[in-house]
Amino acid sequence: MADEGDLRGLDPFDQLDREAERLDRFFTTLDGSRWDDPSRCEGWTVRDVLAHLASTESYHHACLDDTLSAFLQNGLDAGASDLDGFNEWGLRAYEGRDPAAILDEWRAANAQTRRRMRERGGGTMTTMVPGYPVRLQAFHLASELATHADDVGAPVDPGEVAARTKWRARFSRFAIAEAERDVHIEPTGGANRIQADDSEAVLSDAELVEAAIGRLAPDHPLPPALRTILSSA
Repeated sequence: MADEGDLRGLDPFDQLDREAERLDRFFTTLDGSRWDDPSRCEGWTVRDVLAHLASTESYHHACLDDTLSAFLQNGLDAGASDLDGFNEWGLRAYEGRDPAAILDEWRAANAQTRRRMRERGGGTMTTMVPGYPVRLQAFHLASELATHADDVGAPVDPGEVAARTKWRARFSRFAIAEAERDVHIEPTGGANRIQADDSEAVLSDAELVEAAIGRLAPDHPLPPALRTILSSA
């Protein structure tokens, strides 16, 4: 298990609630053609991101219900063989459905996920890693929701930006270590010195977050080798 020192003092359940509320507020404002706006997820519209979020709640519930094996088998039976395949399987389930109905479904399912995870906060749950700590899974889910909030352009209050970036950078360092990437990251007051083999770079906290979730701009000068190592997505 990776060192959790970077996460000390953070409450993942509060962050999870905050990012879910951000997405809910944003989606509630949308109507008409705005659902067809492109997102940062290549090839996905804003509606696709909502459908993805709704479909992944089935995964979270399977983890909480300890029925993950059956869920995965259903995906395999439907032709999904990797992460992209499972994502597409999830999107297909929402083809032709009204976005407002998808939003209602996601809102209810996500609220249940968050409530059940908070109730089990000190325990473990089934994930792709057996007996995984619920607290750490809540961090992963909070990061996923924050990523997709940024993907669809959900507003972040200026007063939230600094604290939001800080916790996401702290989680990014943990996630990269948890993925056992062969890289050393030294945080230095809002920046991060990155070293791997013969490559070295300094990234701000915001840049580290983007690198860790695979959203760093294509024209960013980070060496390709470091870009690959840092991406924990």
